[in-house]
Amino acid sequence: MVVDDEEKIRRILKMYLEAEGFAVGEAADGHTALAMIQEGGWDLVILDLMLPGVDGWVVCKEIRRSSALPVIMLTARDHEADRILGLELGADDYVVKPFSPREVVARVKAVLRRTTGKLATEEPPVEFGALRIDPAAREARVCGQPINLTPKEFDLLLYLARNRGRVLTREQLLRHVWGYDFFGEARTVDTHINRLRDKLGSVAGAPSFITTVRGVGYKLEVRE
Repeated sequence: MVVDDEEKIRRILKMYLEAEGFAVGEAADGHTALAMIQEGGWDLVILDLMLPGVDGWVVCKEIRRSSALPVIMLTARDHEADRILGLELGADDYVVKPFSPREVVARVKAVLRRTTGKLATEEPPVEFGALRIDPAAREARVCGQPINLTPKEFDLLLYLARNRGRVLTREQLLRHVWGYDFFGEARTVDTHINRLRDKLGSVAGAPSFITTVRGVGYKLEVRE
């Protein structure tokens, strides 16, 4: 997750991180970041200190109250005291603006190696009944047959699989798959879900995987 009140910075970091295979969500203020973090599912947070409303110091403190979620602090401040305070609050690394996006990506990879022992892009395949999803290869198979998915369809299926059995609202799917700054209507999710269903069901003998929970959203489950 990239948390920064400057849209340009969020977009640049998102572009560079996605080019390395990361799925990226965005938040423009501390309140939104805390709400998204509470929902779970994040591997790392890039956190600007100077945020409107709830600042980065408070966000970091709240994260550390209940989580070991890796945090890289991002700020225009270049004072040693700020860097020390950030690290004492539990930040895993500290990047000063202006920065090189490539350096930030390198630091993200280094922190993930250090804190989890692997990169997020090295996540093992997810297997669910006849469905197998390989995040590293960005490949999905049903009954052993490869399914031709667009990048967004793959991201949507992977997020559903990571939360299999759990009902996800359209708003949650928009936020986590399309990014927080996506302002499309909820029917965009419905369109992609319908396409996924058609593709997953195109294999002979394949069960139904995506269930609609009326008035709420969708969940991934196997239905013969």
